[in-house]
Amino acid sequence: MKKAFILLLISVITISSTYALVHFVKNDTFSFAWILNFMLMICIPFFTQTLKSPLRSGYFNERTWERGGKIYERFGINLFRKILVWIGWEKLLRKANPVEKNNEALAKLHYQTKMSELNHLIIFFIVLGFNVFVAFKYGVTKSLSLLLLNIILHAYPIFLQRYNRPRLERILKLSKRSPVTDVPT
Repeated sequence: MKKAFILLLISVITISSTYALVHFVKNDTFSFAWILNFMLMICIPFFTQTLKSPLRSGYFNERTWERGGKIYERFGINLFRKILVWIGWEKLLRKANPVEKNNEALAKLHYQTKMSELNHLIIFFIVLGFNVFVAFKYGVTKSLSLLLLNIILHAYPIFLQRYNRPRLERILKLSKRSPVTDVPT
């Protein structure tokens, strides 16, 4: 009952904040796109973390066309990774969540890659809906800030998680001490 109430509360806060943003900020501006993305990046993780899903869907498995990560390398994932290091995101992330060299920590990191991907995927589709709306109402050029931020802030992080997760799985399999466990903590 408490979990359902918290999920409802997070949903109401997210929807009402989004409504206020749509109502008070002009929808075809960069500031609208920026605020929408970051507001959703605050709200959506609260929702998914409250759910504590084991994330065992086949969606999270590596596809044959993804093997080796070559497709993501063609899309510039290595440049994106360098940019994350350059702006200090990796240092900030590792300071908050240091990675230990044991199976339990690697399994937790494996789960976090799925959770991060899920969060970015949900936000990607919400922002894409706003992107289509703004494109029809104000024109395609007015919706470019939504599209650009959606690609940078959500599509590339999804690519990054899908690029890194198979490597983590190989490390966990090589250790042979324990199988990959996707149990939320």
